[in-house]
Amino acid sequence: MNFTARYGTLFGLFVILGVFAALSPGSFAQASNLINITQQSSLLAIVALGATCVMVLSEFDLSVGAVVSWAGILAVSLFAQGWGIPATVLATLLSSAMVGCISGYLVSRLRVPSFIATLAIGTVVGGFTFWISDGATLFGNIPPGFRDLGRGSLAGVPVLTLWAVAMTTLCVVLLDYTESGRRMAAIGGNREAARLTGVPIVRSTVLGFAICTLFAGLVGLLLVARLGSAHPTGGNGFLLQAYAAAFLGMTAFRGGDANALGTLLGAVIIAVVANGLTILGVPNYMQDILTGLIILAAVLVRNVGRGRE
Repeated sequence: MNFTARYGTLFGLFVILGVFAALSPGSFAQASNLINITQQSSLLAIVALGATCVMVLSEFDLSVGAVVSWAGILAVSLFAQGWGIPATVLATLLSSAMVGCISGYLVSRLRVPSFIATLAIGTVVGGFTFWISDGATLFGNIPPGFRDLGRGSLAGVPVLTLWAVAMTTLCVVLLDYTESGRRMAAIGGNREAARLTGVPIVRSTVLGFAICTLFAGLVGLLLVARLGSAHPTGGNGFLLQAYAAAFLGMTAFRGGDANALGTLLGAVIIAVVANGLTILGVPNYMQDILTGLIILAAVLVRNVGRGRE
């Protein structure tokens, strides 16, 4: 793989940073704003990292937005019933992972296309979320200690940024340095060949989907910790942006393969663009247009690099 295909997207990030710094040096280029960007990209990065684990399998999970909403509503509801922090966190994460287990089983054992399976499961989860919340935003009864999970900073670094770094490290280790990660990549490369070589298709697929929704559940918890409330549609905005970050990350480092570091880079690019355009006073609809064009440009750069190779 040549230099352009491997590092073109990273170079693009520096170009974007330079452009916004030149256009708004008094606001964008400040250290406090750059730190704020890392915090803004953190939750998106975590959801996108979970999606990356499914994309390694050459599948998709469209339930992640619904799971983010579910996790937030469930956590606040359990707090309202007097549950403690450890029990609430454990129950929320287990229920989130179980959603992925069901989707993974449908896809791997029953051979339901992942688009259909996860869209259906996400719809069911969304229905339960509205049932529990009665369609209303839930406030109150959130322990102060729980809020520390999503607020404040450590040594000047926002807590949410540290969460994103930790989850990226975990994802890198899982996908690149464990047998489970290699099995998932083998399934994504050629499912039938992986089966013939003894790779446990169902178990590995279920694991990938479970990690995806587990990460989404974690983001739901962190959103509650940060905002002090939960809304039944609070996670809907993560779905498309998470996959945009993951696809953008596929243009970096691996030349077309889903990878954790590339996904983190994709999430940062999306956050930088949103932050810079907001500072410049660009309307939201123009932000969507420009973000889409940047992603398309990154893909074209990747394809040009691979074509030259």
